Amino acid sequence: MRFGGLTALHDFSIRVFRGDIVGLIGPNGAGKTTCFNVMTGFYRPTEGKVLFEGRDLTGMGPHQVCRAGIARTFQNIRLFANETVLQNVMIGCHVRHPLHWWEAPLHFGPVAAKERAIRDRAMALLEEVELAHLAGECAASLPYGAQRRLEIARALATEPRFLLLDEPAAGMNPQESQKLLAFIRHVRERFNVTIMLIEHDMKVVMGVCEHIWVLDYGVLIAQGTPKEIQANPRVIEAYLGEEAVADA
Repeated sequence: MRFGGLTALHDFSIRVFRGDIVGLIGPNGAGKTTCFNVMTGFYRPTEGKVLFEGRDLTGMGPHQVCRAGIARTFQNIRLFANETVLQNVMIGCHVRHPLHWWEAPLHFGPVAAKERAIRDRAMALLEEVELAHLAGECAASLPYGAQRRLEIARALATEPRFLLLDEPAAGMNPQESQKLLAFIRHVRERFNVTIMLIEHDMKVVMGVCEHIWVLDYGVLIAQGTPKEIQANPRVIEAYLGEEAVADA
């Protein structure tokens, strides 16, 4: 992936197996979010392809990638800030339960039944992320950690088979980060979804990921299990540092 004279990703190739929880780590500016943007249709790669379950997604728009079964959260939270918590999740549900333009003004019969089903589905997802009691609150009024969980609930509302989480532990205290580990595992099992995350909190990465790729200046410098990554001299030099390895 090139931007003018800047190569953000170079000869980068990975394979994620169904049902795994995997991580993509590296210093700031390494190309991690660019990778997510390529995978989800925000960027079209300068060269190469994006394949999902044997289907070529290269060149598809984000909405088409989402319909194909890939959902994501963002490094900088992107909620519909002026809508309620419930409405944010209901919007995600409409990917699988769309209304035609001429159905929007109608509130009876099949249309009303579809809206009730979407509302019920959204409320169930809010229960999963422990936000059901805040369903009527404005999304912008939620604490930071709750906004992160809401964004995950909205992504899950699209019924993905592959979920990309961009720094889900950002802004969380150590107790919240520890709780996140169990939550990510729960999401994998409960929703039968493959998960890939970008994260700087090494306790989260090493605690939940089964395989990790390491980027540095857009180049893959290592891959392996958490134990292999912690022991890799190149990764320690470029990113982790001795202290981070000890803490993780």
